[in-house]
Amino acid sequence: MSRTPDMGVGHRIWGDGWWSVPPRIAGWTIPVVLAAIAFFLIAGLGSAQIQETGAVQVFTGHVGPGDGAFFYVISGLERGQTLHVYASGTSGNLDPFVALADNPIDRETESETFEAEVAAAMSEGRDPLQVIPQFADVLFVAWDDDSGTGYDAAFEYRVAEDGDFYLALFSTPAQDTFGDFGLLIGIDAPDVLSGESEPTGDIIAILDRDASAIGEAVQETRDTLTADKTSTFYTLRKIDAGDTLYVFFEATSGDLKPVILLNDFGDKPLSTANVSGRETRASLQYTFDDDAANCTLHISSGDEGGSVTKGDYRLLVGVNAPDVLTGSAPTTGEPIILQPIEVRVGIKLDQIANVDQKAENFDVVASLQMDWQDDELAFSPDECQCRYKLFSGDQFVNYAVENGLGWPEFTVFNQQGNRWTQNKLIILRPDGQARYFERFSTTLQAPDFDFRLFPFDTQEFFIRIDSLFPEERVVYGELEGFSAVGEQLGEEEWIVTGFDTSISSQEFGSRFSFGFVAQRHRTFYVYRILVPLALIMGVAWVTFFLADYTKRIEVTAANMLAFIAFNFTVSDDLPHLGYLTLMDVIMISIFIQSVLVIVFNVYLKRLEMSERKGLAERLDKYTLLAFPAVFVLVLAAVVLLFGQS
Repeated sequence: MSRTPDMGVGHRIWGDGWWSVPPRIAGWTIPVVLAAIAFFLIAGLGSAQIQETGAVQVFTGHVGPGDGAFFYVISGLERGQTLHVYASGTSGNLDPFVALADNPIDRETESETFEAEVAAAMSEGRDPLQVIPQFADVLFVAWDDDSGTGYDAAFEYRVAEDGDFYLALFSTPAQDTFGDFGLLIGIDAPDVLSGESEPTGDIIAILDRDASAIGEAVQETRDTLTADKTSTFYTLRKIDAGDTLYVFFEATSGDLKPVILLNDFGDKPLSTANVSGRETRASLQYTFDDDAANCTLHISSGDEGGSVTKGDYRLLVGVNAPDVLTGSAPTTGEPIILQPIEVRVGIKLDQIANVDQKAENFDVVASLQMDWQDDELAFSPDECQCRYKLFSGDQFVNYAVENGLGWPEFTVFNQQGNRWTQNKLIILRPDGQARYFERFSTTLQAPDFDFRLFPFDTQEFFIRIDSLFPEERVVYGELEGFSAVGEQLGEEEWIVTGFDTSISSQEFGSRFSFGFVAQRHRTFYVYRILVPLALIMGVAWVTFFLADYTKRIEVTAANMLAFIAFNFTVSDDLPHLGYLTLMDVIMISIFIQSVLVIVFNVYLKRLEMSERKGLAERLDKYTLLAFPAVFVLVLAAVVLLFGQS
């Protein structure tokens, strides 16, 4: 509204009547009048500015992955008014698309039509991306994808006819994006197109909750509580102020009697059910006064007669769905329970630097890779004009702390001492996909060594990766195609014959195990220990060809010293075991045979000295043939018995 006519009248009044004031009051009247005129001028300019700004309304929300969309009804627009719209993604990688129609929008029908036209374009060899503007021009009176800053959407529309209009916001049809959004809607408010307008308190549009599928949601899940797992919890998605959460629980097997506890983000109890743990069914409802995120629903086994109850159960959770309390509400809407993040883990064994049998550990150089997706890690590419973000060393930790983000931290369970990291990289993609890569060297404990068949034993080695989070938040899976054993391990004593990976549940969380099987290079022990022992026993046998029993005793006694030296050599490589190894039994059997040879030769010497040389020669003759047979039979029996064990 123009203030120019009033100002003209004001000038005429000033000139005609107010100039001839009495001198005694002219001194203070003129300043007062000037101040009054200035006030009205400022007020007039302010009113004009407010009128130029127009009405502005702000909406926020979250577009989930897949088919999330928000629909608004704008009623009573008048011909000549200009509608201004600006949509921006405020979290995740959301690339918003906004569209205005003069008729209600049927998202399901229009999506099917759009998909059919894209398929037809592809079959005809046309660019399917050209379908988007063509389709939008036919369906909407105005629309936009990227006219704002970066990937923000913005448009203005001058109303041609009075009537109601329908505004839709969803992810760009070019790709599936998700995240929080901010939506500015203005009437005759061009500042909205800057994306920085403040709301004026006017009601321009109303969210169509039914068309947007917002509000009611029901989800069902099933699980089991056992004697080892007596409790679990579920993290809930963000729940808006005024929404009511409904929970229904029933045991489906066993004697399970649950205790249910609803906690907020700080584990402060909000509501409970069946606290006494006496019923097999339980239910609760709770209305949230404020927006609530990261609330948790805890389920634990009740006690009956001093023993923990256990069994399978069915859990029904709903938002604004009171039928949940009957236990028969059908599932609908978006999931309420947040699923745990699946982290796919793989390890490549690059080198075995050392195997210390006595300390029962081994040194390795290996590569670890983890792949996962977390919506909280998503970002909009227009932030950095990049397809991904790359972090090295501890850069990601700092980034996560600054942005309040988390990641599936882990520990190497059987690590001894430090883990020396050669490379540590994390790659983030806009949709929240993340890849962690680390090449490291460390010493690992191997408490599962079994030396019973030493030196013909086969040993299992493990690299165990443990999650620091419970399985309700992080669960491990296998990274297909990554885990492997290098071709040049650099360990000469051991030959790796195979490997496998496994996922297991521990009390604290998931565990990924990379295990490989290795056996010794047996040639070393055969030629360095067993062959010399056989030759020494051969020397003991050759002594039976000597007629001088005294010489025999001297030679076999020298053999005893050789056996003792071999025994110390072998024992230095092994820990102090509480059981006998195959090598121990072989050494003991040879030691016993050597002692018997000495005893036998002493006996023959006694016979000779007692003038019973004839008997001595006859015994000597039989022993000459029996000794090698007994040696071979004893050795075969030892190997056979240990092989069966």
